[in-house]
Amino acid sequence: MTIQPTNTALLDWTGDTLAVGLFEDAVDLTGDLAILNDNLGGLLKELIAEEEFTGKANSTIVARVGAGHPVRKVILVGLGKPDALKLETLRCLAATVARTAKKQKTKTLAISLPVWNNDQAATGQAIAEGTQLALYQDIRFKSEPEDKNPPIETIDLLGLGGQEAAITRAEQIVSGVILARQLVAAPANAVTPITMAETAKAIAKDHGLHLEILEQEECEKLGMGAFLGVAQASDLPPKFIHLIYKPATTPKRKLAIIGKGLTFDSGGLNIKGAGSGIETMKIDMGGAAATLGAAKAIGQLKPDVEVHFISAVTENMISGRAMRPGDILTASNGKTIEVNNTDAEGRLTLADALVYADKLGVDAIVDLATLTGACVVALGDDIAGLFTPDDAVASQLQTASESAGEKLWRLPMEEKYFEGLKSGIADMKNTGPRYGGSITAALFLKQFVKDTPWAHLDIAGPVWADKENCYNGAGATGFGVRTLVNWVLS
Repeated sequence: MTIQPTNTALLDWTGDTLAVGLFEDAVDLTGDLAILNDNLGGLLKELIAEEEFTGKANSTIVARVGAGHPVRKVILVGLGKPDALKLETLRCLAATVARTAKKQKTKTLAISLPVWNNDQAATGQAIAEGTQLALYQDIRFKSEPEDKNPPIETIDLLGLGGQEAAITRAEQIVSGVILARQLVAAPANAVTPITMAETAKAIAKDHGLHLEILEQEECEKLGMGAFLGVAQASDLPPKFIHLIYKPATTPKRKLAIIGKGLTFDSGGLNIKGAGSGIETMKIDMGGAAATLGAAKAIGQLKPDVEVHFISAVTENMISGRAMRPGDILTASNGKTIEVNNTDAEGRLTLADALVYADKLGVDAIVDLATLTGACVVALGDDIAGLFTPDDAVASQLQTASESAGEKLWRLPMEEKYFEGLKSGIADMKNTGPRYGGSITAALFLKQFVKDTPWAHLDIAGPVWADKENCYNGAGATGFGVRTLVNWVLS
């Protein structure tokens, strides 16, 4: 599929399907749309009246045009209220148009949507992101595709001529989102610590990043007892992945992004029981997937920022070697941890990853993790929890997420809740009381960062969608990639 910005006028475009946006309660046709309606013998006005089309956001109507006209079909899409138009609105509108056009067996599509905030580049990028993300289908594990409709071959973005760089930027970012989706969606017998390391190698090779992979013996030398405690029950070797992007010039800042990389989480000896969703625990590496997806995008965008992409990757399995409830692990900063629940393993792997990143001399660290069900209870499936003691980093991430259309909500780090993590025989336990579980998890992680500004994103909810929503189909969403990219580029 080729997306191309063009200044071809609405009335001059020829092809299969022309998609035009109309604002809510302002569907009286004027200007070029009035002329188009006349050229089509009043078809558009008739369709609006018959379907009682009001322009409600993402509503659509489709009309087949009679023979002899330069377009075969017309899609009218509702824009919603003019004052509610945002970049995220445009992404969703573009996704709606693209899906509708594909169902109509469209090969060539033109999209005419309003420009957001007089910013043609941002508008073109948002529309290109929405169309590509909506049309992506993961058929890797199907013997034959279910969707028999032919793919759209070209999409013309009317009124956005000269924005080729914005379209390229969108394609680069989307490639990272799709990688994250593929990693999260794949089963745990396809995505393992070994294949995650291979993916990192491919990113490094294709986009000029430096890669360090620490094997178990090297992790042992660094004292990564928390990470290795989780890994010790698996037959597959753990992989500590460290991808480094360095710009050609002196970087204006240095950042670290850490992703939780549990390629499967059985719960360990505190095994996940019936109704626990154990069959979905392939998604427990969603943070690492977003980290690698962001690395792929950043490697193509090439900003003047140095970025370290880190993940301690393993499985949490059950065997005679498994860590036991009551065991004490020592993290690489010397902190001791009483394991009172082997199913709270992600924070143990992150602990050593945070200590490692904290020694790199970066300006800020962000970690992403499918960490707690408590965060899903608090914020639902669409919103990630943001935890940080640093207001500046919080503001940066909130701005980055708003532009990306990925929702974050800052939750408190109530220090007195750490009392619930205190252990009688070690420095801390790995879980606290039932209530406030996402907060105590964040407070646990905080113990492994010294002075570097740091934020934790709990993405347990939005990493997976049970049904199609906007430009995300049902399944893996690739959540976090676009927010991370925006943060790095800010």
